[in-house]
Amino acid sequence: MKLVTYIKDGHDQLGIVVGEHIYAMDSLHNDLPTTMSMFLNFWDDIMPLARAVEQRIKDGLVRPVLADSYESADILAPVPHPTSCRDGYAFRQHVASARRNRKVEMIPEFDQYPIFYFTNHNSIQGPGDIVCMPDHFQKLDFELEAAIVICKPGRNIKASEADDYIGGLMIMNDMSARTLQMEEMLLNLGPAKGKDFSTVIGPMLVTLDELEQYEVPCKDNHTGKAWNLGMTCWVNGKQVSAGNLSDMDWTFAEIIERCSYGVDLMPGDVIGSGTVGTGCFLELNGTGLLNNPDFVPQWLQEGDVVEMDIDGLGKLSNTIVKDESDFSILALKKV
Repeated sequence: MKLVTYIKDGHDQLGIVVGEHIYAMDSLHNDLPTTMSMFLNFWDDIMPLARAVEQRIKDGLVRPVLADSYESADILAPVPHPTSCRDGYAFRQHVASARRNRKVEMIPEFDQYPIFYFTNHNSIQGPGDIVCMPDHFQKLDFELEAAIVICKPGRNIKASEADDYIGGLMIMNDMSARTLQMEEMLLNLGPAKGKDFSTVIGPMLVTLDELEQYEVPCKDNHTGKAWNLGMTCWVNGKQVSAGNLSDMDWTFAEIIERCSYGVDLMPGDVIGSGTVGTGCFLELNGTGLLNNPDFVPQWLQEGDVVEMDIDGLGKLSNTIVKDESDFSILALKKV
């Protein structure tokens, strides 16, 4: 099932995507929820009815007049108000490349346990404009990732059981202001201001049953589902990144196991995979400079269009926009 949140009649509405159309939940059955939050909080109870209604649409038993055009809809983040947002660090290729480019050894702890950080769940957004302050444009970067959303509460969840807590997959662009990020992490704390202004998810949440055809074994000595899903990113129509979700070394199940240790995970918690190999300018620029001293680094600029595609999960498109304010916190730094 492909679920979206979009604007209909002036308010947020949960819908099912079938083909080129969105069917609003409240137009399909009175017992279906109108928001993603309601769906996630009653996931096991609602899913059988939602699947039955979806099948009626596919069988041609629901009038197309009830549908909206997906192409012209005002799409929001599929989970517009997450209860929290964590981001993992699951792709060894990205970590190893970034460390190699800084001329430091690969950190052995990466292979011992999965890690994550908290980011600002109130800055979650979907397709559309990403509004950036002046300091964000100091080495502004994208990060090509996938994300999951938790669909039932749990605590101390074992990796062997954790896939049952995943509502679905979606694309994530973990936006990064690298100058702010690197400055604050000199103090061994963060990332904070380098990350908290925007995290993009969408355009849809795709349930795991929809992705069964893409399932592959996870890596040796790991536990949980893995999917053979190609991942690409374009900036202004030029492809800059390519990877695959199956390259995750740590699975989402293993990340959930660590996230839930001594902590309640709640429906609506979003967890990102971390950046796929080649999935950001920071890595690409470092590799370019390592191979060619004359390489010219690239960073996102005002007006740039960032498009991300993951097989089966749709295409996520955003445009970089400059805020009207000229306020700078970098300028406040004491010398």
